Amino acid sequence: MTPNPIPRPEYPRPDRDRSERWRNLNGRWDFAADGYVGPITVPFAWESAASGVHRTWLESGTYRRGVTAPADWDGSRIVLSFGAVHHRAVVSIDGAAVGEHTGGYESFEFDVTDHLRPGVPAVLEVAVTAPADKRAIPHGKQRSIPRDDYDGVSFTPTSGIWQTVWLEARGRTYARSVALRGDSLTGIDVTVVLAGDAPAGHAVTASVAGATATLTADAHGTAKGRIEIAEPRLWSPEDPHLYAVEVRTGDDLVTAATGLRRFEARGEELYLNGERTYLRGVLDQGYWPDTGLTAPDAESLLRDLDLARGLGYNLVRKHLKFEEPLWLHEADRTGMLVWAEPACPSRFSPEAAEAFEAQLPAMVERDGNHPGIVIWGLYNEEWGLDWDLPGSPERAAAAVRAYELLRALDDTRPIVENSGWSHVRTDLVDWHYYEPDLAEWKAAVARLASGEQDAFAVRLGPDFTVDKSFYASPDVPRRGLPIVNSEYGEGFTSLERAWHLRWETQELRRHDRFAGYVYTEFADVEHESAGLLDTDRRPKDRGGCLPSDVNAATVLVLDLVPLAAGADVTVPTAPFAVDAHVSHHGPEAVSGTVRAAWAPAGTPVDAVAVPPEPGAPVKAEPFRLSPAVRVEVPAPGGPARLLLWLVDAEGAVLARSFLDAAEVEPSNRRGARPGEFTGAPVPGLA
Repeated sequence: MTPNPIPRPEYPRPDRDRSERWRNLNGRWDFAADGYVGPITVPFAWESAASGVHRTWLESGTYRRGVTAPADWDGSRIVLSFGAVHHRAVVSIDGAAVGEHTGGYESFEFDVTDHLRPGVPAVLEVAVTAPADKRAIPHGKQRSIPRDDYDGVSFTPTSGIWQTVWLEARGRTYARSVALRGDSLTGIDVTVVLAGDAPAGHAVTASVAGATATLTADAHGTAKGRIEIAEPRLWSPEDPHLYAVEVRTGDDLVTAATGLRRFEARGEELYLNGERTYLRGVLDQGYWPDTGLTAPDAESLLRDLDLARGLGYNLVRKHLKFEEPLWLHEADRTGMLVWAEPACPSRFSPEAAEAFEAQLPAMVERDGNHPGIVIWGLYNEEWGLDWDLPGSPERAAAAVRAYELLRALDDTRPIVENSGWSHVRTDLVDWHYYEPDLAEWKAAVARLASGEQDAFAVRLGPDFTVDKSFYASPDVPRRGLPIVNSEYGEGFTSLERAWHLRWETQELRRHDRFAGYVYTEFADVEHESAGLLDTDRRPKDRGGCLPSDVNAATVLVLDLVPLAAGADVTVPTAPFAVDAHVSHHGPEAVSGTVRAAWAPAGTPVDAVAVPPEPGAPVKAEPFRLSPAVRVEVPAPGGPARLLLWLVDAEGAVLARSFLDAAEVEPSNRRGARPGEFTGAPVPGLA
């Protein structure tokens, strides 16, 4: 089969479908920039190898290609759409200005009916500027010159056209935007903004599941109404049911997707459709090795969701990036929760704050229909606020203003105004904490859970460590908001990272006060090797750790501080015991027995049958750590792996874990301090 010559050939908006009459403009364009004249492949950034240009620090470039609208579009309005262009785009057809847009992550479109006659060839030109000094514009983790304060965790920029470009034929009066909200759980609230020949007073019909609402646009072309659904079917990860809403305006038709779901905070707990839920998340930066922020193909983009689910996660925090609607629709369709957030600038100024806020209407308009998006994020770790919320009323006011703007745009989701620390106005208290000493991690997490401690050390530079608090304002309640760790993870090698994943996650699960966590991170990016997968999405050597066990709804929590990766405890020379709890996040209690058996060192945890001998009985109520049960085993006689299972009455494995016993020199002990308890000897056990 001959490969499709058009890269990213799929229709990019399945969530707002007009795919019956569209034309993909991806592929070869002519390109001119400083020191380069030649072809470029759209939609890949000019820094990427896939673009064919592969040049960094170009600050401007002009794209040009021929374009012809199909002859059978005569009589329709024609709209030119851009998935995203970084950073400012000036668009013209046959030399006549069509429009311009500033903002590197937002989707935008121009009605080009007056510039493009169906069946008549024309020349489309897009002049792009992308400043090397990005500090005052939203750019997330794109590297800047001069460098950002967080340059060590920044990556190759993504400049120019980096998402699909396409044409659509629409009706003479058409739906420019369609907002759907299903948080009532009984129907869908619809807001349609019309454009084209005669928006004011135009009739709109919205139909779904056999029900139809007839709406009339006001003088500004906005029509609002509600569709009641006779037998509502709620959206959830277990049953990700989507409703396809047909919005018809005369001869124009668009089919938009949404779901009936309500996600909310009640005190310190999170609820989905009235049932308590717990976030088991992973941070995903959405980078690919040869294509930057653009996925190389739809299969790669959508496969990331399957991979995250296979690692045990029920939520993806898409970091500092509006991900493609194609990915968001797949998250909706397959039941993945999403924490969505815009890119932020890196240095504070009134102009930078204004540029950051300017993205928010476009973010909500494009992505607000997605039931999978359950949290909106805003700033990250005070980037763009100069790491100084507590000491700067002006910067704190900028964070509050962004929160209030987003709340006015969408009041159906919790909002985090400054992810990581120093909250001034938020619906969730989230925190980022990196600690290589597992004994200190265990103790600090306990203090943070109890409220004894609300600050922790953050290393902002090689010689710059400060204490950061959950709070930067007395207005933020110290009790009564959900607490979520939204970044954690340690270790230099993949084995160490997997070891930290196991033990750090279990300490978060130990404390019922927390409402969830987000591990950092899903996949490696360039020099950053913190991923559970490498940059090509291949699994790493995790020393036997299965992330799907670590991140399951039901897990074992063990009462010990491990010594080192590959050597959780020294080889016991006498009978050995460990206390185990069950953390269970499900609608009903679970019960069973905890069983254990030694296996040869390195034995895969899923390769050994559960021993038939009775174990220690335990029952776990939903969202409450069970009481400890003691598991006792004889000495193994040498290095070995202790496998542990939670098994129900029918013999089904509900949870599993393991301990590695090995000889460890004191200098290699990374987790426990000298004298730390690592297991209980059992007198008299044969």
